[in-house]
This record gives sequence, structure tokens and C-alpha cells, in this order.
Amino acid sequence: QVQLVESGGGLVQAGGSLRLSCAASGRTFNSGAWAWCRQAPGKGREFVAVISWSGEITDYVESVKGRFNISGDKAKNTGYLQKNSLKATDTVVYYCTYVLGGATYWGKGTLVTVSS
Repeated sequence: QVQLVESGGGLVQAGGSLRLSCAASGRTFNSGAWAWCRQAPGKGREFVAVISWSGEITDYVESVKGRFNISGDKAKNTGYLQKNSLKATDTVVYYCTYVLGGATYWGKGTLVTVSS
């Protein structure tokens, strides 16, 4: 069974940086895509970024373009989200997800709090 475990969340000052990690276990990926989503209190889950397993295709929600960078490490079976120039509006729970064929796997989420 595939499990995704996020780490790297926490408290950071506005303008600072943080890198989220998502370690996968139970299966070694050789196709599909890593993605990150986020959810603010009382709101729905929002797409943030996606990267194909090959790394050739990436996409970001407009609000994070130029500030966030998604990547994946094939050898470590781990995905990352580097977040720079953080804003107070980036204070949400971030979820890691992996899409493979007809299946979507989710992590439990990690909270990022940006203080102004």
C-alpha cells in the first residue's frame, strides 16, 4: 500500500523560505506525477503545483509562479516543494499527492504558518 508522508512544515516569517518534502513508501514510482495542493480553513482544496515523474512537465497555480518550485527525486522516491517569498496568505495546510494511472494517493498534510 502506498503511503505519502509530508515533512518540512512549520512557522516562517513573511518573505522567508521553506521546503516541503513528501516521502513515498510501499511502491517505487516509475511514471505518473507528483503534485501539491493546499487548503485554507473553511475552504476547498486548491491545486498548487504538479511535476511529471520525468520532470519534463511542470505547472503551477498563478499565485505561486516565480515563488514556488516543485521537484522530484527518483532515487529517493520523494517529492519536494520549495517555497520562497512566503506571504501571510500562504498560511495553509499543504498536501502531497501522487497520481499514477487511475489512482491518486494523498499525504495527511503539513501546516505552514507564515507570520507577518
